[in-house]
Amino acid sequence: MDIGTFRGITTLLIMIAFLGVVFWAYSKRRKKDFDEASRLPFADENDEAISRDRSGTQEKTPSRHDEGDKNS
Repeated sequence: MDIGTFRGITTLLIMIAFLGVVFWAYSKRRKKDFDEASRLPFADENDEAISRDRSGTQEKTPSRHDEGDKNS
């Protein structure tokens, strides 16, 4: 097998992997998850705390100040 054949096979495998990722990302099963993730930058921290309180989990998330980080 010469280098040209090896490069061709490698290119074909990378193209198949790329197409697999594209089909996975645009599949209808993933749409709900990606729509939810796209709204995360606009989520308010208070909304997240309220939703955690409603779910019954009231764990406090440790902050940098709780861990003794004085650099902030």
